[in-house]
Amino acid sequence: MIQYIEGKMLRDMFVSGANNLQNHKELVDKLNVFPVPDGDTGTNMSLTISYAMKELAKVENDSITEIGKSLSKGSLMGARGNSGVILSQIIRGFSKSIEGKEQISTEDLAKAFKNGSDTAYKAVIKPIEGTILTVVRESGEYAIKAAKKEKDLLKFLEMVIDEANKSLERTPELLKNLKEAGVVDSGGKGLVLIYEGMYEALKGKPIKAKDLNDSNVSEVKQAGTSINTEDIKFCYCTEFILESNSISDTEIRDIMLKYGDSLAVVGDEGIIKVHVHTNDPGLVLQDALKHGQLVTIKIENMKLQHENTLVGDTDEIAQSVEEKEYGFIATSMGEGLAKIFKDFGVDYIIEGGQTMNPSTEDFMKAIDSINAKNIFIFPNNSNIIMAANQAKELSDKNIIVIPTKNTPQGFTALVNFNADASVEENEQALMESLTMVKSGQVTFAVRDTVMNDVEVKEGNIIGIAESKLMDAGDSVDEITTSLVEKLVDEDSAIITLFYGEDVTEEDANNLRDELEEKFEDLDIELYYGGQPLYYYLISVE
Repeated sequence: MIQYIEGKMLRDMFVSGANNLQNHKELVDKLNVFPVPDGDTGTNMSLTISYAMKELAKVENDSITEIGKSLSKGSLMGARGNSGVILSQIIRGFSKSIEGKEQISTEDLAKAFKNGSDTAYKAVIKPIEGTILTVVRESGEYAIKAAKKEKDLLKFLEMVIDEANKSLERTPELLKNLKEAGVVDSGGKGLVLIYEGMYEALKGKPIKAKDLNDSNVSEVKQAGTSINTEDIKFCYCTEFILESNSISDTEIRDIMLKYGDSLAVVGDEGIIKVHVHTNDPGLVLQDALKHGQLVTIKIENMKLQHENTLVGDTDEIAQSVEEKEYGFIATSMGEGLAKIFKDFGVDYIIEGGQTMNPSTEDFMKAIDSINAKNIFIFPNNSNIIMAANQAKELSDKNIIVIPTKNTPQGFTALVNFNADASVEENEQALMESLTMVKSGQVTFAVRDTVMNDVEVKEGNIIGIAESKLMDAGDSVDEITTSLVEKLVDEDSAIITLFYGEDVTEEDANNLRDELEEKFEDLDIELYYGGQPLYYYLISVE
C-alpha cells in the first residue's frame, strides 16, 4: 500500500507520463477528425510537456513546490496548439494545488486533478464537451469522490484512469464530428496516456522514451548571417511515418531519391520513417500514399525559418530606434503568403500552420523583437489562437489578438486596418471584418471516412469550407471549382485563390480562366501562396 507521494516520486511520475505520451504521439495524431495530412494533437501535446521536462531537469532538489513550478512554467512557455495550451493549464492548476506540500495523499492528488480541470475550463472562452476538457473534468470529479474512500494511491490512480478511459470512450457521443469520423477525442487520449505513464512509475515500472533521437525540444546555435538562404537548394524539411505491408524501407528510399537530398529512411515491421529535404512535399506525400497510410507528417520551411532568424536579429538591433505606434505579427506557411503579409506591413512572420503550431514562447520572442506601443497578432489558424492569447497574458506590452482562423481572414483584417484610427477603433473594425470573408481549402485525404454525408477515400482530393468537409473527388480543379460554387452567394464580389507549392503557375492560370468564364460578374484574383499540402486556399468576399 502506498499512502503518500514525495517529491522524487512525483518527478518520476511526470517523466514517465511525458515519455508515454511521446512514445504514442503518432497514435494521438492519427485521431484527427478531418482526414487531412496534418493531424497534430499528439505532436503538440508532446512538445508542450517536453518543455515542462526541460524545466524540470533544472530543479536539483525534490521539493514538491519547486517541481510543480517548473512543470507549470515549462508547459506554459512550450504550449503549442489548442491541445497544448489546455494541457499547460491542466498542469498549471495541478501544480498550484500541490504548492507547499511535503507529501501528497489520495485526497491531495484528487484536489490537484480537479484544480487542473477547473483551471483549464477557465482558460477556454467557449468550452466544448467531448474533448480533453470533458475527460479531465469527469475524471477529476470522480477522483474527489474516490479519494474519500480509497487511501492506497495505486488503487486510487487505477480507478481514476479507468474513469478517464470511460470518459474518453464517451466523447464521440458528445461531439458529432468524432462520431462521424469514428474516433475518440485526440486530446483526451493524450491526457489518458500521461495518467497511465504516471501510474506505471508509481508501480515501480516507469516508462522510458523509445526514440531518444526524435527529441521534441532541442537547442541549436544559429549561425545567423553566415548562412545565405540562396544556398538552401531544397526548401522543405519533410518527415513522415508510413504504415505499409506492401513496400520495404529500401524501396521507399529508392522512390524518394528523386525528390531532394538529406534522405534518411528507417523501417521496422510495417512502419517506415522518412526524412527528406525537398521542394515538392505534396508530391512526396502523394507518392508515399500509393503504398500505405501516413501515420504522422511534419513539414518545415527551412528558408523561411532562417529568414525569420535574421528578421529577429535585425529587430533586436532596431530596439534603439524610436518606438512606433503599431506593430504586427502573423503566422504563415509558404513563401508566397509570407511575402504578401510583408507587403501588408507585417513586422514579424512566424512560420506555422496545421503541420507545425508555434508555441507561446515563439510568440513571446516575436513580441519582444518589435519596438511598438501596440502590437496586433494574427494567428491565422484556429489551433494557434490560444497560444497567441497566452503570450498576450504573459507580455507587459499592449497586445491585441485578432482571432483570425485562416489566411484569408488575416489578409482581410489587415486591409481594414487604419493607421490614423485608435487602437480600440481598429480592434473593433478588424473584428467586424472577419465576418466579411468566407474561406476554403483544397487538399488530399490520408484515410477513408464519411463526414457531412460525403464519402471519402484515401488519396481523394477534398474540399473544406468553414470547418466542414464539402467535397471529395479525383480532380483538384473540379473540387476547387465545386468549393468556390458553394462559397459564392449573391453578395459575393471577389474570389481570391492562393495556389500552393505543388500547383504549377500554368495550371493555376488555367483554373482562373475557367472560373472567370463561370463567374462573369465577379473579380477573380490569383496569387502564389507556396503553402505545402494545400493545393488552393480560397477567399470569397
